[in-house]
Amino acid sequence: MENQELIKQVTEKAEKWLSPAYDAETQAEVKKMLENEDKTELIESFYKDLEFGTGGLRGIMGSGSNRMNIYTVGGATQGLSNYLNKNFKELKQISVVVGHDCRNNSRKFAEISANIFSANGIKVYLFEALRPTPEISFAIRHLGCQSGIVITASHNPKEYNGYKAYWDDGAQVLAPHDTGIIEEVERISSAAEIKFEGNPDLIEIIGENIDSAFLDMVKTVSIAPDVIKRHHDMKIVYTPIHGTGITLIPRALKSWGFTNVIDVPEQNVISGDFPTVKSPNPEEPAALSMAIDKAKEMDADLVMASDPDADRVGISCKNDKGEWVLINGNQTCMMYLYYILTQYRALGKITGNEFCVKTIVTTELIKKIADKNNIEMLDCYTGFKWIAREIRLNEGKKKYIGGGEESYG
Repeated sequence: MENQELIKQVTEKAEKWLSPAYDAETQAEVKKMLENEDKTELIESFYKDLEFGTGGLRGIMGSGSNRMNIYTVGGATQGLSNYLNKNFKELKQISVVVGHDCRNNSRKFAEISANIFSANGIKVYLFEALRPTPEISFAIRHLGCQSGIVITASHNPKEYNGYKAYWDDGAQVLAPHDTGIIEEVERISSAAEIKFEGNPDLIEIIGENIDSAFLDMVKTVSIAPDVIKRHHDMKIVYTPIHGTGITLIPRALKSWGFTNVIDVPEQNVISGDFPTVKSPNPEEPAALSMAIDKAKEMDADLVMASDPDADRVGISCKNDKGEWVLINGNQTCMMYLYYILTQYRALGKITGNEFCVKTIVTTELIKKIADKNNIEMLDCYTGFKWIAREIRLNEGKKKYIGGGEESYG
């Protein structure tokens, strides 16, 4: 496509965002793009629609059809609402959980989504503030909801935000619901179709009650409390890298009996700007540098770092030379699984009805560990939602005792 033709198309598209259906701030930003001689920002913001894919939305925040903003988030929520209302007609009351991370605009997007769900007659359980993504998954099941969303861009740079959709099992949506939701979202052609005026009677704020239930559940998966008692005073440095992990992970460690959890004060500050790191990704060594410095200062035994929505963890420990080294996702998964299986065997808990799950990109050494212990290892596609699918398919038939993938989850 010739550049002038592209500019003409994006200009026509952008001019629609100057209508009264859009707020004054958005109109002003779009008008500025239109008037700017350099059309780069205009083109990048409007040359396509931000795609709602099988993983939801993810993109740079800003005004425009190809940006994360209240209208693209609103269209996604309206489409999801339409799909829920069509697929759960038999229910007296459909309900969803809405959560969010620490990113700029995450709270705004969460509240707008809650309003849209409620405007469509759907009961909303809205977390009072940021929470880890795994807790939102738990809340969906705990509260018996049909769906849920999390406003997060995981470990992407600060300019990004995103929108993840979950189903009633607490996992991200899979077929046939993923394509069904996408079709409904794509049917939303203008902001006028989005019901922004919420129904306060259908929005319930949740927080500590779910936190307590979640932490109680987490405590039940401790395999060998006596091991923790023997090592309760090991020095653990933990950093949330400015994210949601600060709300629950220190509490979880202490509830398990660890008495020497050390924080990194500068990174306890909740901020969508992630001021102390270039990237809040615990897979990158630089993201753990402050925590490792703290560990050296305190002569700690272990470093843990979670990403902004706390569904991935980076770990560092000392090698046999006393040097701090990063443990990659495959290594973490191997140690985790080895510990679980050896403890299960030592405690006589293995019955032959257990199974583990790994993604196809994860090291085959994990399967060898499972085989050595006569435990079935299932392979699945890349992504936590596929691990969750295997758990769901075997629920009530076999006991799931562990799984993961190389991406630190």
